[in-house]
Amino acid sequence: MAQQEEIIYAKGRIFEIVQLPKPDGRVFEVARRAPGVRVIIADLKQKQLLLTREHRWELGAYDYRLPGGKVFDTLEEYEAHRQSGEEILTVAAEKAKGEAAEEAGIDISEVTLFKKSSLGATVEWDLFVFVATKWQLHPDGQNLKEDEQAGIEVNWYDFAKVEQMILAGEMQEERVALVLLQWLKNISH
Repeated sequence: MAQQEEIIYAKGRIFEIVQLPKPDGRVFEVARRAPGVRVIIADLKQKQLLLTREHRWELGAYDYRLPGGKVFDTLEEYEAHRQSGEEILTVAAEKAKGEAAEEAGIDISEVTLFKKSSLGATVEWDLFVFVATKWQLHPDGQNLKEDEQAGIEVNWYDFAKVEQMILAGEMQEERVALVLLQWLKNISH
């Protein structure tokens, strides 16, 4: 039996509905969420890529993912940042490094932006996908948050295997899977 849903037209913890007036008098409505980050960690010599495997409650299953998370935990933090005028890429890059250390046990000293993935016109939720260019394994491994203690497995996969996993639908965060496939194709040429 399906759960009863309650639709709330208000600002939540991570989403808000924004109405933007258009020059022609129409109103454009957008659901806004603070941006997120994902980080590609690759061993280019071995042609291997680090993926995490974690249970995702929204899927009711395990999923393969790039390490990552939210740039800001709340809309209030995101709004404060937007008002500050500070460059989002600076904050996102630092968050990518932190998520890699936490989820994957990788210390990153340098990242470069590979791609910004925008969700669409009516849902504003950008994901900044970075590539770790200078990194090393953390001697103590992962440093998971309490809500991640159920386990995030970390494994290295050959580039060809990752491409197979993406095409087989084993990476269910599909917009990130597409960006990762683009990255794989980009480095193979």
